[in-house]
Amino acid sequence: MLCYAEKLTKKPNSVEKEDIKKLKEMGLSDKDILDLNQVVSYFNYVNRIAEGLGIELEDKSEEIYKK
Repeated sequence: MLCYAEKLTKKPNSVEKEDIKKLKEMGLSDKDILDLNQVVSYFNYVNRIAEGLGIELEDKSEEIYKK
């Protein structure tokens, strides 16, 4: 799954039927593959919007470690 997610993120036009076949061989259903694709694509989309607008994300780690 991670190889598919990385490929979809870095070179989406390189995803081939063989990649989907490998996911199915791992036991993923069509719905699982669709969900995986949507989650990866959504985060790529949101991150590109944020980066394209120069939005700096808050670092919540400092708050977590203070507790």
